[in-house]
Amino acid sequence: MVSEKMYELGSKRSAIRELFEYGKKRAAIVGKENVYDFSIGNPTVPAPTCVKESIMELLENMDSSLIHGYTSAQGDAETREAIARYLNNRYALNVKADHFYMTCGAAASLCITLRALTERKEDEFVVIAPFFPEYRVFIESQGATFRMVPADTKAFQINFEALEETINPHTKGVIINSPNNPSGTIYSEETINKLATLLERKSAEYGHPIMLISDEPYREIAYDDVQVPYVTKYYKNTIVCYSYSKSLSLPGERIGYILVPDEVENSKAVYAAVCGAGRALGYVCAPSLFQKVIAKCVGQTGDIDLYKKNRDLLYENLTAYGYECVKPQGAFYLFMKALEEDAKAFCERAKAYDLLLVAADDFGCPGYVRVSYCVEEEMIKRSFSAFEKLAQSYKS
Repeated sequence: MVSEKMYELGSKRSAIRELFEYGKKRAAIVGKENVYDFSIGNPTVPAPTCVKESIMELLENMDSSLIHGYTSAQGDAETREAIARYLNNRYALNVKADHFYMTCGAAASLCITLRALTERKEDEFVVIAPFFPEYRVFIESQGATFRMVPADTKAFQINFEALEETINPHTKGVIINSPNNPSGTIYSEETINKLATLLERKSAEYGHPIMLISDEPYREIAYDDVQVPYVTKYYKNTIVCYSYSKSLSLPGERIGYILVPDEVENSKAVYAAVCGAGRALGYVCAPSLFQKVIAKCVGQTGDIDLYKKNRDLLYENLTAYGYECVKPQGAFYLFMKALEEDAKAFCERAKAYDLLLVAADDFGCPGYVRVSYCVEEEMIKRSFSAFEKLAQSYKS
């Protein structure tokens, strides 16, 4: 009567969403201030003032039919022009408005891109652990095969030996995410250069381009002057999937884009396939009002220093309690080694102290947990006694 696969996805939330819902129920019992919810990546840094100012200006000065009406299927031309102009100035690119397809956030960008590139069920897309768990859902729902490269748990860059073994004639693309959810690491220029060299060699060997899909919702959230390489400058067959959810603190507005530069092999055909996939999936015309907001706010961000403050506070205290943590270079997640081999059991034990942490098994990295610190600073401070008690419970 219904799709078995869709029923499975719809009847069970992701581990992150399950924990988030548990936290809300627990808060109703013990009080929100007594639950330390580090489960979900929901920004608490306010949107920059340009967002409110732009909305007010648009509502007051623009005709309602233009604000709330349909844009072109691929997105408002002025918005796409503004994004192209900003990226060209910021990263010394040469992209044009017609290289962009506006979307309902990074999830839509990824699903559209995967559908556009998938030709047959044998096609494979490779992800590099640790990775956002929904990648598996996105890949398989578009009719392709999911392949995973195990994590480099020393530096959390790319395990190139495993990647080379994983790529094969069926590989259509590789997805990367830097700054990374969940590890907070940023792929270095050396890593990106090495990846580009490998993909160029494998593309030549198999006689077809292997696409690099760069998932970039955290691009602007980087600390300590660490640079995030703009991947299209290193590997020509790169498609960028971007979202303003994190940079402008607009996760609920669902606004982002796909960029298909001219350098991509058969770029016009790839872009047309993106447009066709958007049409087939019902993703034509991203939210009109927020397309226009983006045109006015492009290049701005929320206060990234607030995330850095949270990072430093959490990292310094947790390492002092004896936790082994990867120091984040970007995004707003701390990747921490569980105090036992079974990270799920560790996270269940943490619940006894009302600490809500996400086991990284679904991220492809067993033995680790993700701690989302895009939360209020005061909650982090209140949580320290719970973290300390949890650590002590293993010592005793």
